[in-house]
Parts: sequence; structure tokens; C-alpha cells
Amino acid sequence: MSHQHPHRWSQVLCLLAMCAGTTASAHAGLPETSNVTLRRGHPEDFFLGATFGAVISRDAGKTFRWICPDAMGYGGWNPTAYLWREAGDIMAATGSALLRSPDGGCSWNTHPYFKDTWVSGLAAHPTDDRVLYVVTSRHGRPNGLYRSQDGGETWAPSPLLRQGLVLNAVRVSPANPQRLYATGKEESRMLLLRSDDAGETWREVVHTLAPLLLPYDLMVEAADPVSADIVWARVSSQGSTFMLRSDDGGETFVNVSEIQDVFINMELSADGKTTWVGTLNHFFRGPSTGPLDMLTLPTGNACVLRQGDTLYGCGSTWLHDWALARSTDQGSTWEHLFGLYEIQGTHHCPRGTPVRDLCPSRWPQLAEQLGAPLYPDGGVEEPTPEDAGTPDAGAPDAGPADAGSTPEPPPGPKGSGGCGAMGGNMAPLLMLLSLFTLLRRGRRREHSTTGPLP
Repeated sequence: MSHQHPHRWSQVLCLLAMCAGTTASAHAGLPETSNVTLRRGHPEDFFLGATFGAVISRDAGKTFRWICPDAMGYGGWNPTAYLWREAGDIMAATGSALLRSPDGGCSWNTHPYFKDTWVSGLAAHPTDDRVLYVVTSRHGRPNGLYRSQDGGETWAPSPLLRQGLVLNAVRVSPANPQRLYATGKEESRMLLLRSDDAGETWREVVHTLAPLLLPYDLMVEAADPVSADIVWARVSSQGSTFMLRSDDGGETFVNVSEIQDVFINMELSADGKTTWVGTLNHFFRGPSTGPLDMLTLPTGNACVLRQGDTLYGCGSTWLHDWALARSTDQGSTWEHLFGLYEIQGTHHCPRGTPVRDLCPSRWPQLAEQLGAPLYPDGGVEEPTPEDAGTPDAGAPDAGPADAGSTPEPPPGPKGSGGCGAMGGNMAPLLMLLSLFTLLRRGRRREHSTTGPLP
């Protein structure tokens, strides 16, 4: 068992966060993971978004390597989720551009079709990931839902496209892929939109959520895996997150749980009866009809992904050692997969790709901050063919085809997609990192599962 003491670390974070002019709930601006995805059909491939770029594993989690944000070129906002298609390309809606990597994370570009708008949400068909949907959110421009039938190479607008509409999320029902849900607003009205024919026609429902005081940012978060009429959304009000469930296709919502924290993401069990919610500071589980109970771990920076009967969860290395773990008992105990200090250098990519050209020179500084090995392979070597990109996903030596300019995102942070990236005055943050690294180096870590819930 890892003999870290979360309460002691929380006290240290609290004191140091005040010195850094930030808050403990933001983990003092420290590097964190923020979301996790697995490649469809290839569970050995992991991709984690992070506040410092991304982390990737191509060997079932035995080693994790860094992709620097400069090579990804996603601009001011961190993507809150990624999609790794079975064919090998990785995609993300960034809040501004639609980001793509055709070669397993070595080269990155933005799709020129969306150069004049902002892509705020991305969803894939549950069984055919050539079928993709995005929604857009740029004020002053027509917004709506766009569809792709070829894995994101080409896009076309759906009939849902008009001025004044601003959309923030889209979900496809696993129970009936013809059923789509989207959320957003028009003027001051919060809308849920439902389609029963893959986006050809839409039913729009205005939700005032009168029992809540000044609710805002209604966002669809999950579609039930069994019933197409059950859909989940969340809304913010007075500093809290309210988890909402509808059993009638979004016509009405019932408040399932109030969480006084910043929402990151949620998951449902295969039968739709259990719900997990990750937040900036805690992890929750409960029946899908509520209420949700706080679990002991992770104690910070919690995200969740379900694959079959296995849960994968983000956590804060600075609070309980691991940045990614898995659970086979619904989140009661967790098996350490990796901590940030275990990142094994930069992602293996061929010469001429942005990751190979830009990231190795940036790795020593980050490695020092994380307490990670500097050159675990004895230096930066040319990768072997099996390590270079994704052989079945296109040419790995292609450079960044950044066709079209990426519009600047609006001011301010994007929603609640994980911990904030480091910014501002870096000196206090570097001092924090140095202290945490020294504390970590003075102790021995043991790989095991965490204890059961009390």
C-alpha cells in the first residue's frame, strides 16, 4: 500500500497554496492529469489529457510518455476529453478548434472546416466511430450540429444550425444511436435538444429549473446504455453542481444529487444502475436514482472512465501518489497504474514530427519538476518502427498540417474540465514542485491496491 497521508498532504497544500497566491482546491496549480481515454478496440493504448500536454501509453500501461502542449498546438484551452478511434487517429474538441492526430499522437493539426467557429463538443456513434458529431458555440456566428460519416475527414451541417444558438455538448445514445442529445442556450433560455433520426429533425425543450437559484450552464453529460429515454445532465447554481436525470427523453429533469465541487465528468455502469462522478477534489458513487456518496479515493483531480467492468480514474499525484489507477470493484479500491514521476520521457515519434522535434528539449525541465527520470533510455534515440506512431493510422512522418487558422477562444476558463494549467507567476509554482519532489524522493513507494472503504 502507498503510505501517503492525504490529510497531511492537504494541510501542506493549503499552506503552500496561500504562499503561491492560489487555492488548495486547484492543487496550487500543480501539473495534473485531467481525462483518460482508451483506443477503441485496443485496450492496451491509453491517452491522458493533462494540464501540461498529454501522456500516452502503447503497452497496456507499462510505460507512459509525454506529449508536450507545443507539439499539440491546441491554444488556450485544454480539451476536456479525447476520442481515440480504432483506426488510430486521436481527436478532441478544444472549445476552439477540432484537434486531430492521424498517427497516434506524433503529429497534430486543426481541421480547416471549423476555422471560423468554435467546436465545443464531440461524440461518436457507439459501434461505428466513422460516424461523428460535433456542436459549435461561437457567439455572433450560426451554431449547430455537424456530422461526419468518414471518421472526421469531411463534415456537413445538420438542419440544426442557426444564429443566436450556442451549443455546449452532444451525446449519442448507446441504446439507440439514432437518438442524439445536445444542450446549450439561446438568449437566456437553457435548452435540451433531442433528435430521433440522427440529427435530421429536433425537439427542443426549454428548462427553467425553477427550484434552483440562478442556474446556468446546462450540459448533457451521459446517455443511458439501456434506455434511450434516460439522459443525464448537470447544471451549476450558487457554486454547486446539480446532477440531473431525465426518464422521458429530456422533457423533464429530476435533481439526483447536489455536489459542492467543480464537476469533471461522469460514467454509468453497463446496466445504467450505478453512477460515478469525478470532481476537482473528490469522487462519488451511487445508484442512478441517487443520492451519490463520496468515496475515500481519489481525494483530488478525479476523472472516471468505464471499460466493461473496469473503472479507470484520474487522481492527484500530489495528494495520493497516483495520477491514474484502475478499479475492478466499482471504485472501492484502486490499483496504481502510474504517478507523474514515472513518466518515461517523451513519446517515441519519428524525426520530422512535432513531438519529436519539440518535446525532447522541453522534457528535462518538466522531469525535474515531477521527479521523473531524465533519460530512461539513455538519451533521445530514433524510435524503432513499432514504437513510431500508429502504423495503421497514416503516415507517421507527416508534419503538422495546420490548414486554416485556429480562432482564439473567448476570455476566461473553459467550464470545469479538470485542474487549471500552470500560468501566471511561475516562481512560486516551481518552488512548490521542488518541495513536493524532494518530499517524494525521500520516501519509498510500494505498488498495491488502496484499502477498502471504511
